[in-house]
Amino acid sequence: MIKKHFEFSYWYRVTHWIRAFAILALTLTGFYIAVPFFSPVPNPDPTNFMYALMRFWHIVFGFLLIAVVVGKVYVFLFDPLSKIERDSVKDAYSLQVWIKQLRYYLLIDKHPHTKGIYNPLQFMAYFGVYVSLFIICLTGLILHMHVYHEGIGGFVYGFLRPIEVWVGGLGMVRDIHHITMWFFIVFLPVHIYLAVFNSVHGQTGAMDTIISGYKWDKDHDKEEH
Repeated sequence: MIKKHFEFSYWYRVTHWIRAFAILALTLTGFYIAVPFFSPVPNPDPTNFMYALMRFWHIVFGFLLIAVVVGKVYVFLFDPLSKIERDSVKDAYSLQVWIKQLRYYLLIDKHPHTKGIYNPLQFMAYFGVYVSLFIICLTGLILHMHVYHEGIGGFVYGFLRPIEVWVGGLGMVRDIHHITMWFFIVFLPVHIYLAVFNSVHGQTGAMDTIISGYKWDKDHDKEEH
């Protein structure tokens, strides 16, 4: 029997789209900061500060991303509505679920019945995403504090300066920041493909879930009876 059930909370869906938009904006502005690929139309007034404008938006979306990531980690750990996400950890330790999930993606088995909201491959992928988000936010703050010495930059300097030295200096921090960005560039098309695959092949409306919060799935409890 097919049953409609609630899966993603309102704030989960909102933060997902904020995070996605912030990453897209940071990627575009980050590319421009690294290699400016267009210039504004020249005029006699000194107002065409395109590079400064890109830096401004990079900072705005950078701090927005940091806020969303911190909020999401807190919600994952402590929000009662996120218990279904935390239950995915149990599935990640199940070899049987791993095997059945791989067989599902190879089109030779049905989707396994999982305790949590993510299958093991999804959970490990999202874990990698948040490790990468932590790295890119941390390196971004280190780069920020060397340009803006007051405010947040001045506040985090004493905490993050030892990390900068430990990884090999400011140049290495910048390289790590850029390399981590490529993880998201590669992850995005894979994420979209698998979301569409699960939605179409699994016939559960998975693509709609991140918008409506609801998913169509089989009622396993009734099947067992």
